[in-house]
Amino acid sequence: MNNKLKIVFAGTPEFAVPTLNFLDKSSHEVVCVMTQPDRRSGRGMKINPSPIKKAAQDRGLYVMQPESLDTNIMGNIKDLNADILIVAAYGLIIPNSILNLFSKGCFNLHASLLPRWRGAAPIHRAIESGDTHIGVTIMKVVERLDAGPMAKKSSIKLLEKYTTGDMTQHMAIMGAELMLDTVETIALCKPIDWVVQNEDEVTYAKKITKAEGKLNLNDEPNALIRKIKAFNPYPGIHGLFREKGLKIWDAQLINDIKLVKDLKPGDLKVEEKRVILCLSLGGLELTEVQPEGTKKMKAADFITNYKINEGDRIS
Repeated sequence: MNNKLKIVFAGTPEFAVPTLNFLDKSSHEVVCVMTQPDRRSGRGMKINPSPIKKAAQDRGLYVMQPESLDTNIMGNIKDLNADILIVAAYGLIIPNSILNLFSKGCFNLHASLLPRWRGAAPIHRAIESGDTHIGVTIMKVVERLDAGPMAKKSSIKLLEKYTTGDMTQHMAIMGAELMLDTVETIALCKPIDWVVQNEDEVTYAKKITKAEGKLNLNDEPNALIRKIKAFNPYPGIHGLFREKGLKIWDAQLINDIKLVKDLKPGDLKVEEKRVILCLSLGGLELTEVQPEGTKKMKAADFITNYKINEGDRIS
């Protein structure tokens, strides 16, 4: 019995790369990789290929980059005569006319424990909201955003120290392993125990904007720490220090509220090589910052390099 499947893979960002790599190393055949067209990115706003395009080219795989999934691309996909479609953060809604081309089905890897956090930024929003667990879900691809029945889930405890950068890397591997397991299940003609999503439990993870990273001195300390973790690496929590930009990359709660007594929100205080930031509802100890035009630095270096003193502020 031949259990080898012909796979079309659709994905775009770095998160999707481990899944593509796992599938290409398997006994199955990736006959085509679909990814978003090259976009302008980076400081110079040069036109760059997506991480998935780079990975596919490194592996010598056939790549398609349609601007839209219209009838023109449908014929090209049909000619591939593939068995299964695997999707991981592709970025385009795939119409039923294309989904129906795959006899073994269409499966999507999503970086949340659905039905919680459908949408563009599930890892960011889980960390920002203080979720106790985080994970990945394999589901059936349908035309509605992240709404298909679920095939498999995997989760881990979300520790307070984790950033979005940490979790994106970890969950990319977790998701790749779970997707490969799903593909093997399909190849062996084993049944999938589908679970329909409870629409009453749905939450949406809206796309992250740079404006959300602006320091809000009225945030409750715990909420601000979660934002710092959630918006690391993008867009970072940013404010103004000595009329130039400054990003806060890491911080921790202060145990003694007396440290910010007599300070105003935004005031900085140096306490035994620690940098304390006063908030409207308490304060934080800043442990890693990045003044504009420099590299990230620890608090001790920030104090030394900038001679932080009374009257210094972040706004």
